Amino acid sequence: MAKNLIPSDIQLEITQIKSAIGGKQNQRDTLRSLGLKRIGHTVVRTADAVTVGMLNTVPHLVQVEEAK
Repeated sequence: MAKNLIPSDIQLEITQIKSAIGGKQNQRDTLRSLGLKRIGHTVVRTADAVTVGMLNTVPHLVQVEEAK
């Protein structure tokens, strides 16, 4: 679900599933901006345009689910 998200009012549960080591600097910065610190760390964010843009930058490093 992380690919091609669209902005809305739903809450997203974002979990880091892969390491940023060896990745590009902008991808590491994006993970930090999302609030992710380590593999397995989960944050809840609203699916606004900024968050969706960041998630579309690092879809291979995160798992995205709709928060319950």
